[in-house]
Amino acid sequence: MAWRYAMMLDPAASDVSPSSFADTFHAVDPTAPSLAVGELSAQRGDGVFESIGVIDGHPQQLEPHLERLAHSAAICDLPEPHLGQWREAVAAASAHCGPGESVIKLILSRGVEQGPSPTAWVTVASAADNSRARAEGVRVVTLDRGIDSGAAARAPWLLLGAKTLSYAVNMAAIREAKRRGADDAVFVTSDGIVLEAPTASVILRIGGTYVTPAPTGAILHGTTQLSAFDWLTAHGHDVEYRDVPVSALRTADAAWLVSSVRLAAPIASVDGAAIAVDAEVTRSLNAYLLTPHD
Repeated sequence: MAWRYAMMLDPAASDVSPSSFADTFHAVDPTAPSLAVGELSAQRGDGVFESIGVIDGHPQQLEPHLERLAHSAAICDLPEPHLGQWREAVAAASAHCGPGESVIKLILSRGVEQGPSPTAWVTVASAADNSRARAEGVRVVTLDRGIDSGAAARAPWLLLGAKTLSYAVNMAAIREAKRRGADDAVFVTSDGIVLEAPTASVILRIGGTYVTPAPTGAILHGTTQLSAFDWLTAHGHDVEYRDVPVSALRTADAAWLVSSVRLAAPIASVDGAAIAVDAEVTRSLNAYLLTPHD
């Protein structure tokens, strides 16, 4: 990933609610050290983040991303981010994206251990080339997340509904998927309910209805999934949130992994068994997702 730009934010400075936040963040060298040795994001993964897809300099679904950043911060007992400050920082960062696809990442950490305030920063990078996954699809395996479908309500300290920096399990799942000859994984509960992929939401088409697992606290509410549902609804399709058993994933009429940077990648096989790929819907949906929109 080619880093183009980075800035550090001062979250404490946003408390004064100025008319402009321009003096509460500053550019830093994206290739040089910027974090303290005691930074808890590096030591413990103690923080939250958002990755925003950018098309021709336009950050997609900015408000849903900011709302989810605030939601994740609340779950993790982090200070409430001032969304006006982050919104202005994203606008400044967008100027460094240029044409084509980029990604802006927002990171809010608990800061240095026993420090006075959280640490926050924004980065800009070129997006990876995801054209092959969008065109040919991805092979997935289902992996047990190690929780049952009631875990989020019973054990909120697991932070299942927050987009935290602790992504070691997510990356381990992708490595395991590749060891099994697949491209990606789909997490399922120990009682057989589909959750999400390590870095994407899951959408299935079942009997003409587009379905995604209900965001009940065990998964993230995907911003790209929301955008996809808006597009599907506008084109006359039925959409629904509901519990999805693993058997439904394996027998779906079609299915996709959707995320802010990869966009819509059709699922070509589940646990080694091929499923149908709807190339027409995939092309049309990605054409929409590749158009600058809010």
